[in-house]
Amino acid sequence: MVGRRSAKSADAFRTISEVAGDLEVPQHVLRFWETRFAQIKPLKRAGGRRYYRPEDIELLRRIRELLYKHGYTIKGVQRLLKDNGLIEVPAPAAAPAPAPAPALAPIVAAPMAAPAAPNRAPAPINDLPLFAKMPDRPAIMAAIEELEALKKLLHGRRK
Repeated sequence: MVGRRSAKSADAFRTISEVAGDLEVPQHVLRFWETRFAQIKPLKRAGGRRYYRPEDIELLRRIRELLYKHGYTIKGVQRLLKDNGLIEVPAPAAAPAPAPAPALAPIVAAPMAAPAAPNRAPAPINDLPLFAKMPDRPAIMAAIEELEALKKLLHGRRK
């Protein structure tokens, strides 16, 4: 419905319903914007009926664009209008060129340090009461022996 116009001339004043239809926003949004932007001053006739001038409509169109299309907040648009009276969208600041990535040093495997010796030797697993009652005890013992053998192989390679 953008650009929906009646047979009025371009310089004619428009009602809130006509402007709301042209901008595709509800009438209450236009009334709300009047409370937030002092620059929007439609003429009010007897009974409070609003009539918007062409320059009011253009300002509303820009506010709508800044809010809905460019993602500005109401405070951001207020600041733009207050600081420089801008209706045009300011060009985004050029983002600085990304710094070149530092050259990566080749990854060299450092020798592993031997684990610190514990303060006391762990209790043998056979001495733990729960372990003695486990039905899979032979399989667990075989796995432990395999892990111990692998541990010895690793320790031999570190030296």
